[in-house]
Amino acid sequence: MNEVIEFAIDHWDDALEIAILSILVYGAYLYLRGTRGTRIFMGVVVALIALQLLSQLLDLRVIGFLLGSLSVFVALALVIIFQPELRRVVAEIASHPLFSSPARKIEIIDDVAETVIELANRQIGALIAIENDTQLRVFADSGVQIDALFTKELMLTVFFPRTALHDGGVILRDDRVVAAACIFPVSQQESLDRSLGLRHRAALGLTEETDSVVLVVSEETGGITICHHNELERNVKPSELRKRLAKLLLNDDDEETDS
Repeated sequence: MNEVIEFAIDHWDDALEIAILSILVYGAYLYLRGTRGTRIFMGVVVALIALQLLSQLLDLRVIGFLLGSLSVFVALALVIIFQPELRRVVAEIASHPLFSSPARKIEIIDDVAETVIELANRQIGALIAIENDTQLRVFADSGVQIDALFTKELMLTVFFPRTALHDGGVILRDDRVVAAACIFPVSQQESLDRSLGLRHRAALGLTEETDSVVLVVSEETGGITICHHNELERNVKPSELRKRLAKLLLNDDDEETDS
């Protein structure tokens, strides 16, 4: 028993390293699962492991030397293969609230409010989901990937009637438009007003499953609706839109937002 305790004390750091590496490998597998390069990655890993075991068992020194020499090139090839996925990881880390300053968030809220007001003035129907703590990657995958800086001109173009992307919703992560023409789950609440259109029901359905804040612009009336936490705020005044967004996204009260 004492030998087991001494062994555990001497090698606890090895167990910690193995646990950390296991978590990282499993996390990478979950993230890359279903992407275009997964099969290539798995094939390369299996081939390298098989060659390494074969070289050690049969003492094939040349193959072992080649594997050691080509390791850098293999790593570079994997970076090239998974370049889109790695770029998305970096973008998600950079957009994390930990790395976003309050001033930058307020600037984004101002841009979003100005854009929605312009859409309402022109009576252009729109559905914009602002990602919060819960990621909307599943819903983004249902649309067309954009990954562009959020601008008023881009939104006016996307939601302009009869364009290819005007149907469906736009997902906004920090100051980036992740995807457009996304399909959101439609709320099945029987108590809803029957006059509500598909955009409003889709906005409500998304907030039933996530903590996102969804903005809806009616193409019939130009009315602005804010949907959050399974609630609809209809006919929001343009003068109050910025304050409401700041309240929901920054947890600010009106006095702090005004200051």
